[in-house]
Amino acid sequence: MAPVRDGFDAPPPVGPHDLLDASADAVALVSAAGKVIGWTRGAEALLGYSSAQVVGRPAAELLAMPGGPVRVARIAERCRAGTGWSGRVAVWRDSAPVEVSLRVSGSFHIGEDECFLISARPERQQWTMGESVLDGFLTRSPVGMAVMDLEMRYVWVNDTLERFGGVPREQRLGRRLSDLLPGLQGETLEGVMRKVLTTGVPVTDYEYMGWSWADPHRQRAYSTSFFPLVDANDSVTGLCYMVMDVTERWNARRLLSLVSEAGTSIGRTLDVMRTAQELADFAAPRFADFVIVDLLEPVLSGEGQGTWLPDAGPAPARPVMRRAGMSSVRPGCPEAVARTGDKVDFVPPPHDANLLVNGEPIFIPALDPSDPLWITEQPARTASIREFGLHSLISVPMRVRNTVLGLATFARSVNPTSFQQDDVLPARELVARAALCVDNARRYTREHTAAVTLQRSLLPHALTGGTALEVASQYLPADASGGVGGDWFDVIPLSGARVGLVVGDVVGHGITAAATMGRLRTAVQTLADMDLPPDELLAHLDDLVLRLSEESTSDPADQTATAFLGATCLYAVYDPVTQRCTLARAGHPPPVVVTPDGQFSFPELPAGPPLGLGSMAFEATEIELPEYSIFGLYTDGLVEGTDRDIEGGMSRLGHLLCSTGSDLETLCAKAVRRLVPAPQPDDVALLLARALGPDQVASWDVPLDPAAVGDVRAAATRQVETWSCRELAMTTELIVSELVTDAIRYASGPVRLRLLRDARLTCEVTDGSSTAPRLRHARSMDEGGRGLFLVAQLSHRWGARYTPGGKIIWAEQELP
Repeated sequence: MAPVRDGFDAPPPVGPHDLLDASADAVALVSAAGKVIGWTRGAEALLGYSSAQVVGRPAAELLAMPGGPVRVARIAERCRAGTGWSGRVAVWRDSAPVEVSLRVSGSFHIGEDECFLISARPERQQWTMGESVLDGFLTRSPVGMAVMDLEMRYVWVNDTLERFGGVPREQRLGRRLSDLLPGLQGETLEGVMRKVLTTGVPVTDYEYMGWSWADPHRQRAYSTSFFPLVDANDSVTGLCYMVMDVTERWNARRLLSLVSEAGTSIGRTLDVMRTAQELADFAAPRFADFVIVDLLEPVLSGEGQGTWLPDAGPAPARPVMRRAGMSSVRPGCPEAVARTGDKVDFVPPPHDANLLVNGEPIFIPALDPSDPLWITEQPARTASIREFGLHSLISVPMRVRNTVLGLATFARSVNPTSFQQDDVLPARELVARAALCVDNARRYTREHTAAVTLQRSLLPHALTGGTALEVASQYLPADASGGVGGDWFDVIPLSGARVGLVVGDVVGHGITAAATMGRLRTAVQTLADMDLPPDELLAHLDDLVLRLSEESTSDPADQTATAFLGATCLYAVYDPVTQRCTLARAGHPPPVVVTPDGQFSFPELPAGPPLGLGSMAFEATEIELPEYSIFGLYTDGLVEGTDRDIEGGMSRLGHLLCSTGSDLETLCAKAVRRLVPAPQPDDVALLLARALGPDQVASWDVPLDPAAVGDVRAAATRQVETWSCRELAMTTELIVSELVTDAIRYASGPVRLRLLRDARLTCEVTDGSSTAPRLRHARSMDEGGRGLFLVAQLSHRWGARYTPGGKIIWAEQELP
């Protein structure tokens, strides 16, 4: 078909969006006979022929190339198989051939006629780059580029690489990197190049630090990629490398790494001095060559808040600080003019203590030892600067929670690179992390010291078992990481030469546990003074613990309230006359008993619930303690051990207490030292008592006859004189007379009188009545009612205790 353009307008240009727009393709429908039976607007736009000019005519007339019947038959056969065909052909457009991409679909039928769908789009001209454009791109690229020959000599460099290195292009060409830039790890980089030339494998994103002539006073970071250059025969003819300055990325990564590593290296303990030393050890030599950490005096002493606040008025001209930590790349820190623990007042001139309050770091890139201010204010440090070549300094105040703690100073001397402004941020971050740890340690130390002081003030300072018991004790507080616990023990003298022994453990740690321990110890002393039996005493103590728990949780708005969880306790009463011990426990480990023949045992006592549960009864048990037996009370911290095997710890304790030839104090100390060789997170308490036999005891049965009073009175007087207590004969006679008379007159039998001589002279009268004695104040005209008043006046103390068969009224007198 001859190209006909009668009345045809020029086809519209194809926009760039048509490259991916299939809707703009020229589409035609061709029958099996090769005639066009369908023509779209896209086909009209591409070739310029209307449907009227094309439909019904052979499609071969549109081709601007000779037709090949064989080729057409093969294409038709392929399309009938459903595969389709695509390729490039030339067609007529405006009497000129045009290259198009042609696609022929698989054949299909319209009615009974076989058809083929043909689509076409024009071939796009490929973009070509001129040599001048390529040369400008390589030369002005923001990435440094270079081409090296097989001897790793420069053949070509771009402007960016010339600017990075500070070496002119003319001086580079024909020379090696190691000859030009010795500060850039030249030998290492040439080793990488040699490997690329040998193996042909590229190396990408190789990072390194170094100096260049462009910036000789600052170390910079670079990322370089190396790849081989090959010819048409795949032979390596040279090497190309590209360089990027990644200093900012490197610094950001270094800062993150430094701060992250500091988090695991600083603040590993709750000790202020050790935390300050950890900061110094971490920063030297990672960040500086010489580091000192000075803390304000109150921070180390733990008094009050320990520092002044920014709004508390002007700071003193020279802050009173102590050297808390220092470290240097030189052994022994010879740069320091003060040692750890010394008083210091250093702030960089011309600053004063307000530097600490304002909290802004001081950055001195170049220290000048000839500065008159330094010579005048810091002559010793100026001499050190001159002697050791300290050339750059950063001082950062340590502040946290609006509180000033001290000052950290970093200096460089061995490292020739001075601190830059970018180094101030890492220094600030390190000090901020350390300041938080120091403040936590300071707060903990203050609370721990207060808790230990409180606990020690609440524990007994001197123990005495009178003549009934020989006692010894050992108390070992928990280590600093565990906090102060609530362990306590006590020895309470009771009437009738008896002795009360108690040991307890409050759940929890800290001041709350110590304060609760003090309240419980006071309660036990009060209840024991009422001569309550052990099971009743624990029941009253349980009620107290329940009230304490309710008080601690009654105010939800009180954020300082800490729930009191409970306590364990063991209370025992030893009577030297009967050599019997009555005891009860509330969730506490059982006591240990060592007999005089060296055998130990743990009496089987009802365990009882821990204090604070309520609604559960306690049971008392009575055991025999022969003379010279050892009776031991302890807390679980003594027997738990590192293996948490309480039964094993109890067995070890029993064997240790069986050793002979040691006094009780030595035996007690040895047992604690062997069972707890290292600090542990729980308090340890051990109370040992050795039972002694009755000293001097005399007793008489008294008939229920007033006439018997005289005989008993005379017998008591003779016994007192026999004990060489003639000075107490008269008062004893009056006390016996009044107590026996009242028992015969107002109580029921049997009545019994007993005298005991131990640390005091005790007079006891037993009767069968449970009526409590009452001290009366008789009027001047009354004939009676003055008996107990006389007893109270003549004795050191008096009281009554109840027994299953009645009561005992007792009175004690101090021995001459």
